Amino acid sequence: MTQTTTLPPRRRGLPWIGQTIHYVRNPMSMMRSQYDGWGPVSDTAFLGKRWTMLLGPDACEAAFRNADKAFASGEGWGYLVGPFFDRGLMLLDFDEHHRHRRIMQSAFTRDRLEGYTAALQPAVSAGLAHWRTGPDFRAYPALKELTLDLATEVFMGGAELTTPDELERVNQAFIDCVQAATSIVRANVPGTRWGRALRGRRLLEEFFGRHLEAKRSKPGDDLFSVLCHLETDDGERFSDADVVNHMIFLLMAAHDTSTITVSTMMQQLGQHPEWQQRCREEALALPDNPTMSELDGLVAIDLVMKECLRLVPPVPMVARKAVKDTEVLGHHIPAGRLVAVMMHLSHHMPELWDDPERFDPERFADHRRDDKVHRHAWDPFGGGVHKCLGLFFAGAEVKTILVHLLRQYEWTVDPGYVAPMSYASLPFPKDGQPVHLTRR
Repeated sequence: MTQTTTLPPRRRGLPWIGQTIHYVRNPMSMMRSQYDGWGPVSDTAFLGKRWTMLLGPDACEAAFRNADKAFASGEGWGYLVGPFFDRGLMLLDFDEHHRHRRIMQSAFTRDRLEGYTAALQPAVSAGLAHWRTGPDFRAYPALKELTLDLATEVFMGGAELTTPDELERVNQAFIDCVQAATSIVRANVPGTRWGRALRGRRLLEEFFGRHLEAKRSKPGDDLFSVLCHLETDDGERFSDADVVNHMIFLLMAAHDTSTITVSTMMQQLGQHPEWQQRCREEALALPDNPTMSELDGLVAIDLVMKECLRLVPPVPMVARKAVKDTEVLGHHIPAGRLVAVMMHLSHHMPELWDDPERFDPERFADHRRDDKVHRHAWDPFGGGVHKCLGLFFAGAEVKTILVHLLRQYEWTVDPGYVAPMSYASLPFPKDGQPVHLTRR
């Protein structure tokens, strides 16, 4: 530690628990009070460990740039969800991460994304056709069921691989694995989140492992098949264990994050009918099964999506661990320290955004581009070498769902409604997010 480097200030709290309860109840309040009281780099107890919190765009940028390769993603996320998403792309680092990502990028080329997008169109239209209309339609669980069905179709090659009952068990297994991140008891104890998540991981391994041989036997266009057959010019391929680990992580990421994004968009469009109509006019101008290029050309829907990703980022923070001594903004972070990179706060800072709690999609319009005030003012997909590999697929999926929703339905949401968000895992509305849904 140099003479100009200081230790981060430490926020005291309840032993062991620290700021855990404050974060789960109201992460924005916790982050804002941490930033205002202790600055952009500070320590606190969280989930039984001492963590260094990085808050604000400058601190987040330092972590994502990771110039001295001091921050490891796998060892950070490993403490939160390591047993459940072990060796998924997000939990690999440095040379190994680079090798796996290089292989996997071939599954997310523009040509393959166009193919995935084409497969989404009939599946989305058919899935939405069965929605029940009425004044108390719960949008979130319906969207979660839809996005899991889509992930099964596009990532696994069709629902014929499983039954509705098994798909429900798979969905519950994913929920259990994600919710274990904020488990207080972090051991295989019956009746605890951690224990349920360990059982969920075993179910997912068996589920994907059962279909592996068939996917290896012949090429296909779904992601599962693609991962089984990818090979670099140097002859590098994924092992069977690699394919299973990546599928578990990718299927979770593909349906959980898209679900909350579309759910937030439905809420905001239900409360802002002028934007809903503007988006509907765009949707109606498209052909029945729009291509990825046509979805890329959407303006209003894209603005709404970006604003909703700002308001409710599907991944509010990312975990890292310092694998060697380093410093951020003049503060010493020792090797072995867990680090929370809390991008969510940047999305709501009045220092960066005008009236940040107001829904204002025009922030992202070409004539304003308020997000350009700082390179890391808006980070819904993370940053650096671990920036979300599937961000373009996610955008295509979200826009596809919105286009078909706007064509088939109209909806309203009470203007005073504020979603009671749970942050015990990835964010979701605890009440299922009620909307008044009407078929057009």
